[in-house]
Amino acid sequence: MNLEFFTWRKGIILSATFLFSVFVMTSCKKKENILGQNTLAQDELLNSSGIDTFTLHTYTIQDDSISTGQPLYGLLGSYNDPVFGTVNGEIYTQLNLSLLAPSFADLDSVIIDSFVLSLRYNEYYGIPGNQTFEVFEITDTDGIDQDSTYYTFSTKTTDPVSWIPAGEEVIKMDPDAITVVGSDTVPTQLRIPLDTNKARTIFEDFNSTPASFATNEDFVEYFKGLHIRTVNGAQAPGDGGVFYFDLGSASSEAVVYYTENGVQKEFQFLINSSTANFNHIDVDNSMTNVETVINTPSAGNLEFYAQAFSSRAVVSIPGIANIPANAVIHKAILELPIQYQTGANYYPGSALTVSRRESTGSDSLIFTGAFAVYDDFTKQFDVDIRNHVQQIVNGEITDTDLVLSPLSFITSVDRVIFNGAQTGNKVQPKISILYTEF
Repeated sequence: MNLEFFTWRKGIILSATFLFSVFVMTSCKKKENILGQNTLAQDELLNSSGIDTFTLHTYTIQDDSISTGQPLYGLLGSYNDPVFGTVNGEIYTQLNLSLLAPSFADLDSVIIDSFVLSLRYNEYYGIPGNQTFEVFEITDTDGIDQDSTYYTFSTKTTDPVSWIPAGEEVIKMDPDAITVVGSDTVPTQLRIPLDTNKARTIFEDFNSTPASFATNEDFVEYFKGLHIRTVNGAQAPGDGGVFYFDLGSASSEAVVYYTENGVQKEFQFLINSSTANFNHIDVDNSMTNVETVINTPSAGNLEFYAQAFSSRAVVSIPGIANIPANAVIHKAILELPIQYQTGANYYPGSALTVSRRESTGSDSLIFTGAFAVYDDFTKQFDVDIRNHVQQIVNGEITDTDLVLSPLSFITSVDRVIFNGAQTGNKVQPKISILYTEF
């Protein structure tokens, strides 16, 4: 796989420790060793010897410079996570023309029936329910550009007046609902009503300034795009959700429904692979234990965290450097139990990416090629870190930190609560290592 680099804001690294069993083998004569006999088969204990304890440090680091341009999904909505605080997703997107150089021979015969922004649902995090929407026209002279880099904190200047008619701002967000347009059942979508006067103005400009509609490049100079957001005020813990929308779907578009000379018609403004867009994501961990652990890493001794767009979990295993330099690692499994009940709203995702620091103290991360895979039966993530351990033993790398991030770190709002070194819960993190020394 390609190497992936990430950066984060540095924090002071303190340590939390715990003990775990280590299983080792050497080529010298057989020694009796009871370490790990409940975990490894007896034949794996032949010729075993070595150390039996390591110290692990577990903590959380913050990452506040995440790229959000051209996302896999548009993220929209807000919720109040009882553990992590508030999360809010907003979408900035261009629109393209479905027909170049449109015009009307008799605009006076055109009646605008409705104007609707539709977004195709994909997934969600939290709970369905009512949220209050606003849609603004982007007026920033630079507009949006696919070649530009956008981050979680990026914004664009907009006109201050929302395009949603007064009294129609509250809409239920529900990916499981059935969507009917006219007499047709269509893929489930969020449908946001827009001001028909805005559609009328655009139709008038079709005729008065045709050059603005000759190409899509001309159109995005004329119309920079839309900013879509929710404004829900204070939400109770556990309330709300962030919803994922497929911006590449044919169902994601702004549609003007109109009648011309008694004939019902429609005109689509498209959101597709040719349109530039980005997500604006606000994550506020203020006054939460997550903030405490980020600011005081030793607090990760009880539990530590990872959250998409915001923070990454770190496990440091300095004792690996004490494994003999002539060792060949056969097995190295890291088990990370988490706090999650099956069916709960804030699920952990299916996997975590596992990275290492480019060098000791570096802010850059390099993907190790390993994934921590979630097991819902054991309620833990398991990761094979054999190659990582072997590289340390070989002297190829010196830093023993493993940095774990939700697999969909820039396309979801997944988060994970890990049991720490001195967790009051039943199961603690542990590592099992098996090697042969030549």
